[in-house]
Amino acid sequence: MNVRKNKLVSLAALGLVSGLALTACGGGTQDSGAGAGGAEGAASTGGYAELSGNLAGAGASSMQNAQTAWTESFRGLVQAEGGDVAVTYDPTGSGTGREQFLSGQVKFAGTDAALDEEELAASAEVCNGEQAFDLPVYISPIAVVFNLEGVDSLNLTPEVIAGIFSGDITNWNDPAIAEHNPDADLPDLEIVPVHRSDDSGTTENFTEYLSETAPEAWTHGPVETWPIDGGQSGDGTSGLISTVEGGNGTIGYADASQAGNLGTAAIGVGDEFVEYSADAAAKSVDVSPREEGRAENDIVVDLDRTTEESGVYPIVLVSYLALCGSYADAAEGEAVTAFASYIISEQGQQTALENAGSAPISDELREEAQAAIDGITVG
Repeated sequence: MNVRKNKLVSLAALGLVSGLALTACGGGTQDSGAGAGGAEGAASTGGYAELSGNLAGAGASSMQNAQTAWTESFRGLVQAEGGDVAVTYDPTGSGTGREQFLSGQVKFAGTDAALDEEELAASAEVCNGEQAFDLPVYISPIAVVFNLEGVDSLNLTPEVIAGIFSGDITNWNDPAIAEHNPDADLPDLEIVPVHRSDDSGTTENFTEYLSETAPEAWTHGPVETWPIDGGQSGDGTSGLISTVEGGNGTIGYADASQAGNLGTAAIGVGDEFVEYSADAAAKSVDVSPREEGRAENDIVVDLDRTTEESGVYPIVLVSYLALCGSYADAAEGEAVTAFASYIISEQGQQTALENAGSAPISDELREEAQAAIDGITVG
């Protein structure tokens, strides 16, 4: 498998941005090769009246709740202006979503890891001769979730988490766990780690965290496909959550929006233990630099997983929207640019916050992302 270093984008800490209205492409068909966005395309009125047809996307199950809210609210906005676009999103997992996007089965993909160099090169075949690009649209903590009778929360260091998932720490009353949880009634019970069975950007983000913060305990590197045989697994985020819920002594990792009633761990950062939150996750990426060597419209940056800054929750993922730089079908191109513009808008990000608990993107990032969308050509 081609192992890619996960890339995350710089976002400001939680806080909505004023003065940037809902944006989308303007009504009417664009001339061949013309930009789908631009000043007219960013009209605050929405410009949805001329949109029609069906638009299919697929990918990261982590952003399933956000995508469900986005597709439903976007369609309502379009219909209110007299247009009619049905957007669907199949939470197949990041790897499958990228495969379907690069084969032309869907017109956009959600992915917890940005397109790599090989995928970007291949994308020109289905993107009307132009390469695809990545936009960060969803930032969320990855929760370490567990089902342990009588225990609702735990403090876990990076070394302990890595030891559990590598199979070296096998019992819940292990001294390494008990050391930082003196008030917890830890049973003499086998730990059952649960991992994703599919190629998963969440797995890649999680294992990157393990490999960078506890390299002696986790020696497998950052991977999309779980590298250790045995144990229990689940397909997609919902499958992993169901598997953890169905056992006693189980532990897994999943987008925090789907943690439900499971116990969750506070993560050791420096001298403190930090519980997950949108704000704490946003703090971990708000100063991250842009990755070098990327095209101007390909917005990807690296994340410092080893930060010891107070109040930072370091196990985070950023889900990207993979879009084509050009769409041969003008109607599809108009619909894609309108939907992408809605997602990154203040209203779209607020919708994700309310329905998935994610952190809204910053005003600076919104401007960069809109410029990239405005550069999409259609026809």
